[in-house]
Amino acid sequence: MTSTSPHGATTRPGSVPHSLPDNAGRAATGIAIVLVAQLMFTLDATVVNVALPRIDVALGFGPASLSWVLNAFTLAFGGLLLLGGRLGDVFGRRRLFLSGVALFTLASFAGGLAQTPEWLVAGRAAQGVGAALAAPGVLALLTTSAPDEPARLRALALFGAVSSGGLSLGLLLGGAVTDLGSWRWTMFINVPIGLAVLALTGRFVDETARRPGRFDVVGALTATGGAVAIVWSLIGAPEHGWGSPRTVLGLAAGVVLLVVLGITERRVAHPLLRPALLRSRQRVGGLGVIALVVGGQLSMFFLAVQFIEHQLGFGPMRSGMAFLPLTLGIFAMSRVTPQLIQRVGVLPMMVTGSIGLTVSFAWLSTLNASDTYLSGVLGPMLLNGVSAALVFMPVTATVLGGVEPEHAGAASGLLQTFQQLGGAVGLAVIVSVYAAGSVPGEFLPGARAAFLTSATMAALAGVVAVAALARRRTAEAPGPTDAADADEELEAVAA
Repeated sequence: MTSTSPHGATTRPGSVPHSLPDNAGRAATGIAIVLVAQLMFTLDATVVNVALPRIDVALGFGPASLSWVLNAFTLAFGGLLLLGGRLGDVFGRRRLFLSGVALFTLASFAGGLAQTPEWLVAGRAAQGVGAALAAPGVLALLTTSAPDEPARLRALALFGAVSSGGLSLGLLLGGAVTDLGSWRWTMFINVPIGLAVLALTGRFVDETARRPGRFDVVGALTATGGAVAIVWSLIGAPEHGWGSPRTVLGLAAGVVLLVVLGITERRVAHPLLRPALLRSRQRVGGLGVIALVVGGQLSMFFLAVQFIEHQLGFGPMRSGMAFLPLTLGIFAMSRVTPQLIQRVGVLPMMVTGSIGLTVSFAWLSTLNASDTYLSGVLGPMLLNGVSAALVFMPVTATVLGGVEPEHAGAASGLLQTFQQLGGAVGLAVIVSVYAAGSVPGEFLPGARAAFLTSATMAALAGVVAVAALARRRTAEAPGPTDAADADEELEAVAA
């Protein structure tokens, strides 16, 4: 049996196509452009981390307000992703993608010129708004730009590599430009990249069809308000306390707004977030896995940086270079994950990756004062990168599997919202555990418990994957039709 793709490539099941689709070159360029933009957004979550001491000296932030250089971006990005996804579905994903990249680029330039703390925080918040408008369209544009199924799987694998590896690459890049130039280049470096993306997108990326219908204003307000309230409460929890009125009232307000969102979305004709997206056990499980994995990973970028800088005495550039094994592990594995997902399926990859992440964090919890980079950090960091790559790509395929093209932006926004919420929750928990076990003047006592907390999150991710994706076994054996449906469902997720 042979099949002919819409683009003219003839293939046999299980074989590699002998000819490329006619538009393969243009499509590959479009995919590369969109991935560069996604990398830019991901980098900005960590690129300023190693530059924070110099930003503090230059602008006079003070210890209490310096964290808002990071939090302003996280708050705007995480709070507006659902809205950005829906706007892309309504107005066209390429159009909103370009608008978001333009705002992000302009905000980066303005932030690099900052002369006061308020100026820089406003620039970082505007970067987050731009990223939230553009990022949900990335996955939708990737899948629509891919000329065939193998290209789509490769694009998803690269998206997973960029989304996970970009965080560590941000530390590397931030350390290099801070040491060689100025902290301002952690902002300015986005400008030429953003301008290049803006110039090339129109030539190589096609617009998607709009989804007609009235805009869900109540859904937009409740989704944005709920996400912002939850992220704002979580990022302040380690400083103000989990039982403080700020944290409790903020979380309560977020939950109430999300409940109102859920009620609203069932009643409107054109909802911001389709309830059907959350009726799939596999999709909900994938969202839980990504939230737990990203939450656990934040210890790598919060705790490991401190050990490398303060315990080992590395400068900004060397600290960034120390994360190179993690980045290389992620990007190297992205070359083989498309083949793995077709051979073994999504569940074995998620479970194996979760186990590897659990071991890497438990390994880091054994760090002691006599450890060097080679003896204490290199091994777990490399294992962490390889394991993270095994999780991100199948989770992305699971969450987007079975989603109609006109709702791909909303599904992408949902996926990235759970990444941001998972990161906010994970960081808040890890920082709280670290503070509870810390000893004044010593790094390691609190870090051990915090790394074990990350290991617990990674292990829970594996449990959630099994619960969501493994076939249900009940006392009454499933009939032939039920078993066939389960097989088809998992195969569709893998595709």
